Amino acid sequence: MSQTKVNCPNCQKDVIWQAASKFRPFCCKRCQLIDLGEWADENHKIAGKPGFTDITLNTDIEDIEAMLQQQESGDSFFKE
Repeated sequence: MSQTKVNCPNCQKDVIWQAASKFRPFCCKRCQLIDLGEWADENHKIAGKPGFTDITLNTDIEDIEAMLQQQESGDSFFKE
């Protein structure tokens, strides 16, 4: 049976993909923590649809403010 080898994403050292390779795909805890730090510093990102942005947030705030102004002027959905 052949062993699957991968390269450590940090240092490129060979890592045998098996249960005994505790930090796979990393070669050691140090490389694993370096990678975690890179994600925490936002040096790595997953491509995809953008989430909230300042523009989205500002639009949402403007919509909420307009709704509150309507409620204050008596044009509220919740009339008594």
